Amino acid sequence: MNAVRSPMAEQLARRLLPATTFVASAGVRSGERDPFVDAVLAEEGLTLGERQPRTLDELEDDYFDLIVTLAPEAHHAALELTRSLAVEVEYWPMPDPTDTGGTREHIMAAYRDVRERLKARIARRFAPPEAKSAAD
Repeated sequence: MNAVRSPMAEQLARRLLPATTFVASAGVRSGERDPFVDAVLAEEGLTLGERQPRTLDELEDDYFDLIVTLAPEAHHAALELTRSLAVEVEYWPMPDPTDTGGTREHIMAAYRDVRERLKARIARRFAPPEAKSAAD
């Protein structure tokens, strides 16, 4: 619903990737802004600012080199959307932290886990070729 994983990934990617890289997140449906996302991004010095959840239909640019999906429903929608387009679609399954119950700290831990998984995946996927070969 473009309220948790995708906006988190968007902000992390904006920080890690060159400013010339266009990054946008959208969902199958728009949801409500999640205050736990704001909290875990703030721990990293990041913010969503005035950004609100949005759908794929709301994106201004309909041309992408790569679409990364983080949930099964989004992945299926992206594959359907791009059937006749020359665009790469990757699925990075991420747990849904909104399923976590318990204390505020338990919930925050689940959101932090997703944030850290996203940071690691973005860094691995978009590391410069020389950094990838040095790690091998």
